[in-house]
Amino acid sequence: MFLYLLLLLTLVPIVELALLFKIAGAIDWLPTIMLVLVTGAIGASLARHEGLKTLTQIQADLGSGKMPAGAMVEGVLILAAGLVLITPGVITDAIGLFLLIPPCRRWAARILSKKFRGQFVVMHQGDSHSEHTVDDGFIDVEVTNVQADKRENQRDLPETMQTEKDSRE
Repeated sequence: MFLYLLLLLTLVPIVELALLFKIAGAIDWLPTIMLVLVTGAIGASLARHEGLKTLTQIQADLGSGKMPAGAMVEGVLILAAGLVLITPGVITDAIGLFLLIPPCRRWAARILSKKFRGQFVVMHQGDSHSEHTVDDGFIDVEVTNVQADKRENQRDLPETMQTEKDSRE
């Protein structure tokens, strides 16, 4: 894994620089720099839009009691797309924009799901309102706001403890 990461962090920038030099030689430097800046700006805006849409989907799934696994994988891919879009280069921008297009992102999510299937364990405790109860040693308590009168609480204490409590307050 370390070797792949090392190759990724060294080879990709070298290839990106070589490609930028080729493009700059063909169309000049200013249009090349503008190309990188414009694709980064468009990608950042699209990543924000798609990220908010996916976040809304995750919240809707959680609200209805469903596990938002697919939306969470898409969220990770949107994050990855945003990260590669902020790195200057044509190849990384193309990968980032590819991941921001919903059908392409779903395709990438399916491939990643197949690759990592069975490598993660997801533990899920059932609905708390279900008929099946689990004795796990925890007591489920619902707390409500209760206003207590200090004098009423002090009435139950011995006199020596009342004076100690009054001195601390």
